Amino acid sequence: MSNTKVNTTAILIFANSSTEELKHKTIVKATTLFDTLTAHTINTVTKSKLPYFHITEKQQVGDTFGERFINAIEAVFNKGYDQVITVGNDTPQLQASQIIKAAKELNAKKFVLGTSTDGGFYIMGIHKSQFNASVLKKLAWQTPHLSKQIIRFITISSIEVIRFKTLQDIDTVSDIKKLLNYAYKIPKQLRILFLGIVALKKHQIRNNIVFLPHLHYKTNYNKGSPLIYFS
Repeated sequence: MSNTKVNTTAILIFANSSTEELKHKTIVKATTLFDTLTAHTINTVTKSKLPYFHITEKQQVGDTFGERFINAIEAVFNKGYDQVITVGNDTPQLQASQIIKAAKELNAKKFVLGTSTDGGFYIMGIHKSQFNASVLKKLAWQTPHLSKQIIRFITISSIEVIRFKTLQDIDTVSDIKKLLNYAYKIPKQLRILFLGIVALKKHQIRNNIVFLPHLHYKTNYNKGSPLIYFS
């Protein structure tokens, strides 16, 4: 396929700043974590040699996540690109080779989707001819049903869907623990950070649990077992 066609494709990194992420994530060292994840994502995207746009909360427009996300895709289309590949910053297993493959599939006007373990997705490639902003905004964004709804919407339009393997994204410390099972695919800097976050979480739980077996309170939330307090 010609380079001209490939160059009609742009990448959208839809990822908020670490300051904004800190408001929504219950992960210790979240600022360092998401700064590092964003830098890793940009490095991965750069390897694809495709133009990219990083849109944070400062450039996003819309009242809901779905509106902000779809408006961001539309903004990239409005820059003159025919195909957009969207990625976030919370899937460190994403590879440049997947982005390049997505671009090639888009040249044939196929739809690309790589689902994440929580029912969302970590990569989506869409051609301008497949883009329907009003319908896409109404999907069940930020729910476990999202990827299924997207696939249903695309297949109804008789468009071939190319599905990439499912990957783990990061929302909780539990997700980080799961990612450590694939540590050989994750950069050393992130592995060290992940291990530190998991260790700190264990330390907090161990030190913040206080058992008070001899105190008795009238409460509907405790049926006689020891009271456990989490700070």
